[in-house]
Amino acid sequence: MLVHPSKISDIKSIIAQSKERAIRAVDHQRTLMYWYIGKRIFEEEQEGKDRADYGKYLIKYLSEQLQPEFGSGFTHRQLERYRQFYRTFPIATALRTQLSWTQYMLLMRLENDIIRN
Repeated sequence: MLVHPSKISDIKSIIAQSKERAIRAVDHQRTLMYWYIGKRIFEEEQEGKDRADYGKYLIKYLSEQLQPEFGSGFTHRQLERYRQFYRTFPIATALRTQLSWTQYMLLMRLENDIIRN
């Protein structure tokens, strides 16, 4: 039995499109996870009396607790980025599924809100 080459091409295209959508969905969930972590850190800092000192201690402590189990994505520096991410983009529903975490990191470097938008 011979299968028409266009059918094989169509099926390959379906597979490729599905893989791309799955990657985008996972990346968006990862981005949301970073946003929620940043929100929790920010909210916890606001409860501290001396915010600057407390914030540094909190992030250092979180990093020490999370890194052994979850790896290098939870270093002190990364946790600072997650907090900055939340502060820069304070509305989770406004996060775009088309943008990756890397693209959001680039946008966070822009100081001007007009240019960022």
